[in-house]
Amino acid sequence: MEMGWLLWGTAVLLLLHVLMELSPTVNFALRISFYCALCLVVSALAAVACLLVNGGRTVKNMRIIKAFVKTFKYFFGLRFEVKGLENFKVEGPALIVSNHQSILDMMGLMEVLPDNCVQVGKKELMYMGSVGLIMYLGGVIFINRKSTSSAKMVMSEVAKTMVTENTKVWVYPEGTRNCTGDLLPFKKGAFHLAVQAQVPVIPVVYSSFTTFYNPKTKLFTSGKIKVEILPPIETKGLTSDDVTDLSDRCFSTMRETLFRLSGHPGEAKDSS
Repeated sequence: MEMGWLLWGTAVLLLLHVLMELSPTVNFALRISFYCALCLVVSALAAVACLLVNGGRTVKNMRIIKAFVKTFKYFFGLRFEVKGLENFKVEGPALIVSNHQSILDMMGLMEVLPDNCVQVGKKELMYMGSVGLIMYLGGVIFINRKSTSSAKMVMSEVAKTMVTENTKVWVYPEGTRNCTGDLLPFKKGAFHLAVQAQVPVIPVVYSSFTTFYNPKTKLFTSGKIKVEILPPIETKGLTSDDVTDLSDRCFSTMRETLFRLSGHPGEAKDSS
């Protein structure tokens, strides 16, 4: 009986392997399903660890979460090449902004996340089972993007917290995932936050995932991700009148870096 189950299990695994090799759609669906399942299971395990070690919601839990998530890359054959980590070593609080490509961004985030740093995320993420729980325990700041007044109020509180608790805050200024190999126009909320708190902005750029991950073409294979942390941009002395210029400056620098890291020097030249 046990031998029968073993044979059936082996046959199913072989069939799945053949289908993955023959069909990009099947390969994509299985890898995404595995990624989502891994997120749920690991989040539950990490939540237990966070509660046992730190007792509740605190940014200190990000160290535990980071240790768990950094193992994901081995399951999916992803390699990270990181440059500029020294630029995180600024005294005091800072705002970190990066490009936002896909649900895989969490792996890239945890690969370089500095200590005492929290993320800003949409409120809906809080209700994603164990994933929402671990985000809550890690101190993620949830905002209601559908309510402008509510979002502004939260960001105002974030500005005060950054200074009083000496924390760094990680924001995706595009506002939504974008896997086109380019950047979407930046929303200015993050830059208002930096100017209000008078903290430096640290741009972080991840190379395009399109060579190994593309939902439209059902592509999901192994690959290398280049990450570059750029020098901080000071905001001391800037006012709300300077926010647009600050946003445009970050956008231009990050877009040029994105094209360079992704191997599109011609596009980088055209954008400068």
